[in-house]
Amino acid sequence: MTYRQAFARAGLVLLALCASPVIHAQAYPDRPVKLIVPSGPGGGYDFVARVLSDKLSETLGQPLVVENRAGAGTTLGTQVALAAPADGYTLMMGGISNIVFNSALYKSLPYDPLKEFVPISLVAKYPYTMVASKGLPLNTLGDIIAYARSNPDKLSIATVGTGTGQQVLAAVLMSMANIRMLQVPYKSAQAVYPDLISGRVDLFIDATPGARPHIDSGRVKGVVSVSTERTAAYPDLPGTREAGLPGFALDSWYGLFARKGTPPAVIERLRAAAGKALSDPEMRARLEGNGAEVLQLNPQQTQKFVEAEYTKWTALIRQAGITAD
Repeated sequence: MTYRQAFARAGLVLLALCASPVIHAQAYPDRPVKLIVPSGPGGGYDFVARVLSDKLSETLGQPLVVENRAGAGTTLGTQVALAAPADGYTLMMGGISNIVFNSALYKSLPYDPLKEFVPISLVAKYPYTMVASKGLPLNTLGDIIAYARSNPDKLSIATVGTGTGQQVLAAVLMSMANIRMLQVPYKSAQAVYPDLISGRVDLFIDATPGARPHIDSGRVKGVVSVSTERTAAYPDLPGTREAGLPGFALDSWYGLFARKGTPPAVIERLRAAAGKALSDPEMRARLEGNGAEVLQLNPQQTQKFVEAEYTKWTALIRQAGITAD
């Protein structure tokens, strides 16, 4: 082989290597894509995943198959996603539980959410609302904090499982306000409301879509939106800044994540598809009709958002002494 032939062959190899990510992106996906949901059917993770999967399937030209893998406080499904090849054919719904809370709740978490997953796109967030039994003679967050300080463990607050937003918020509220309330555990948010309505339990902090039917029907009363400012869902309820506890604010958010090491061209293909889906009026209407705020952030904003949530909530959870081990 002459020098010229060898040089030409090397050039062709280099060209092929440079072109391969582009070819990969153009071919992707050429078979169905699995979307792991680290929780059971129903609830925020599952609802957002199924709304998103419908639109992404149309855009990508392949089915996006939702697979629920519940267990161990969203860690099981997250580990399943981490064990799959980093090729874009297994994606994961990430949220504040498996991407943020678990890092503080478990001493030996079997994954590092910031190092082992890449956020493709955030999709939506839901505010929380504190609700109370209608017969409770306390109407504001300030009233509740003042009474609880003078009467430790006299007020009861419902919780739902270790590591859920409902349980974390109850514990963080007590830590931040320096109060003690009697925590009453329930298996599900739905199971709380009969006792809240009857007055057997005083308070509950629930995701707004879950609380909304009971507030709107008048069976329970809203106390405060667990968001810094007033929310569109309940503009008549004060946010926590107005209520005097500005650091006490949480949105339950959900997004599409891939394993670290997924080809950049595939990540960009997915980001473009997610952006198109989030701009679709039908999809936005489905999310907003369920009480969500649609999120449309660029990759840099998305990364900063996730990192800020991680820093804030891991510190608050550890300060409150909440563990899942």
